[in-house]
Amino acid sequence: MNKVAGPLRSRDILLDVVVAGKSGLLKQIGQHMEWVHGIAQMSVERTLAHREQISSTGLGRGIAIPHARVEDLDRIRVAYLRLKPPIAFDAPDGKPVSDALVMLVPKLATEEHLRILAETSQMFSDPRFRGRLHGCQHPAQVRQLFEAWPRAPGWAAALGQAAVRQ
Repeated sequence: MNKVAGPLRSRDILLDVVVAGKSGLLKQIGQHMEWVHGIAQMSVERTLAHREQISSTGLGRGIAIPHARVEDLDRIRVAYLRLKPPIAFDAPDGKPVSDALVMLVPKLATEEHLRILAETSQMFSDPRFRGRLHGCQHPAQVRQLFEAWPRAPGWAAALGQAAVRQ
């Protein structure tokens, strides 16, 4: 299993999320992390907002990877949110963001989070991956797609066959 799929759980995959801009997204992430993982919403919002002030985590091509170190976190938490409609996010290409992969790491994180960030960038650079991701209708399908990447050769074809069996 790749480094992104390991900490990503189906309960952390939110599809067709409606938010009003970047601050609305950060609030939604904070609420989710509090409800599902018991991490203080304000702590999550504050650390993500501080990270965005340093520089935008928008990558371009409709992708953002909001990430931050969070006090008292025991392990890396990852969430995926597909936004509907896309929102402005100060991405380098100026395009609105429709996909956000969130990563929260412990204050004393190892280099593992840097490897996850690098792998996430590679995933989202693959147009086949992005196309399949936008075709997923359920969190289980999204999780399966993340788990399948980058099975080569033909990882996308194998995933398509698995989705048909569901």
